[in-house]
Amino acid sequence: MNRITRFSVSLLSGAMMLASCHAKEGDAATKEDTKKADAGEWIQLFNGKDLTGWTPKFRGHELGVNFKDTFRVEDGILKVSYDNYEKWNSDFGHLFYKDEFSHYILRAEYRFVGDQVKGGPKWALRNNGFMIHGQSAASMKKGQNFPDSIEVQLLGGAPDSKEPRPTLSICTPGTHIEMDGKLIKPHVIRAKGPTFHGDEWVTIEVEVRGSEVIRHKVGDKVILEYNKPQLDNGTLLEKGTISIQAESHPTEFRKIELKVLEK
Repeated sequence: MNRITRFSVSLLSGAMMLASCHAKEGDAATKEDTKKADAGEWIQLFNGKDLTGWTPKFRGHELGVNFKDTFRVEDGILKVSYDNYEKWNSDFGHLFYKDEFSHYILRAEYRFVGDQVKGGPKWALRNNGFMIHGQSAASMKKGQNFPDSIEVQLLGGAPDSKEPRPTLSICTPGTHIEMDGKLIKPHVIRAKGPTFHGDEWVTIEVEVRGSEVIRHKVGDKVILEYNKPQLDNGTLLEKGTISIQAESHPTEFRKIELKVLEK
């Protein structure tokens, strides 16, 4: 075997070893997340570096298109940004996490910043949300505004206003819920929680136990509790996707984590 052949074999061998190493690292990371989930430990859905594990879906666009670079990670913060927009054109978007969940606690830290994009709807001022028990991103129609899901609404106080705008209300695109044994059909069910003004960071938790019960929490306080999340045809929702919204106001997330609960 001549020197060139030996060098080529050595180079190929090194590349194969490196690829094998990366594959093992990826497998190890996946197995580690699985172990953490099984052990009921917190899983970091947002890794603080990039959008690994998340896929965007915007109205009017194919799955995976990050329209105008709306969802991005900068300085360890997951941002919903509108600095590439001239005006709002009903470009509703969602960023979907790769896995579905059934029984879990979702915990997040978020805040609203800056100004709403020009032309954004009034109701969307300082407004975002976690869509839970949602349909898959792949099953959404190209022109669909929102996934069929239960929205845990994130809301901030309007600038220069003391009007109450409590966070953690419910919106029900394509769905209904039950409260106190009664079917609730209005699209918005208002919470009676606190209003957060300005750009302060807010920590919230959502406890989800399949179709049995869902609780919205600020700190240790339960803001809303409801049962039997279901499609508007009555099909109970036992599990589903988790996604965050892009509906015209800049929003930042510095932590999104989840703990799987035993059924």
